[in-house]
Amino acid sequence: MGNAYSKAGVDVEAGYEVVERIKKHVKRTERLGVMGAIGGFGGCFDLSQFQLKEPVLVSGTDGVGTKLMVAIQADKHDTIGIDCVAMCVNDIVAQGAEPLYFLDYIATGKNVPARLEQVVAGVAEGCVQAGAALIGGETAEMPGMYGEDDYDLAGFTVGIAEKSQMITGEKIKAGDILVGLPSTGIHSNGYSLVRKIFFETHNFSVDEKLPELAETLGNEILTPTRIYVEAILPLVKKELVNGIAHVTGGGFVENLPRMLPENLACEIELGTWPVLPIFDALAKYGETPEMEMYEIFNMGIGMVLAVAPEKLAELQADLNERNEASFVIGKVTEKQEAPIVFKGAKA
Repeated sequence: MGNAYSKAGVDVEAGYEVVERIKKHVKRTERLGVMGAIGGFGGCFDLSQFQLKEPVLVSGTDGVGTKLMVAIQADKHDTIGIDCVAMCVNDIVAQGAEPLYFLDYIATGKNVPARLEQVVAGVAEGCVQAGAALIGGETAEMPGMYGEDDYDLAGFTVGIAEKSQMITGEKIKAGDILVGLPSTGIHSNGYSLVRKIFFETHNFSVDEKLPELAETLGNEILTPTRIYVEAILPLVKKELVNGIAHVTGGGFVENLPRMLPENLACEIELGTWPVLPIFDALAKYGETPEMEMYEIFNMGIGMVLAVAPEKLAELQADLNERNEASFVIGKVTEKQEAPIVFKGAKA
């Protein structure tokens, strides 16, 4: 059977090799609640270890979009897994949940064990940063559907929250202060436009050195998505936050209103945080209007917290004590028409 399957383009032995290669990376992610090792039919996690009065499970799934195409183009596969974990865990921490475990799915045209080990090593590193255990996954070799150098990556996470501490946005009020936590770069959204601007319109290579950027273009746009679990969970447990928006696809315009009750809006004061050079480069080379950039990218802010004015000082002190940068970027207002208003925009 193995011989016939190999002739069809599926290398079973390479699949076994991948499993052996990734075991040491998976081991790094073990945490309270993990049961058994990888290789079973299902990953198990013991929830009895968590002494919560009203436990709520919060789940999220995501991928990294066409950022994968840049990783393949640059032949750099060791950080894209961090992105995959980040996109999932950042969504659930925005609802006040502590990530517990993660599963990944990799589909590829040809199973190259050394390359897939790099991908999973990145997933494991993301799990370590998030405090989540990697308890299972799937690697599918699919010749005919993907090219030999191509692969896709997606993930799924489950977290836990005390029901009374969940971030639902219901507590947000007009007058709440908006606090932004900085991003590390583009993160994992908008890459179809990023690739079009840099690699199609301008025909740059991943090794290009642009005057606006400190790194090569490839390194700059492959900077891993920041994982905000350590920054945000202590604030949630101290009940210092009324709402959280994860600034992902759709930028400020799409994501900030998602945390708000229907009658409220966000007023953003532009110029209150440093916009990263990569966004200036995208606007310049893509000839993209400033306000359109805020409809697509995070613009240097990956998470936005809505905080009651009387709790702002305590929240800032907590972040400062842990060397976490933050910026007051606006406030919550009564909604007039638009759910988000920008002040200080260029004419």
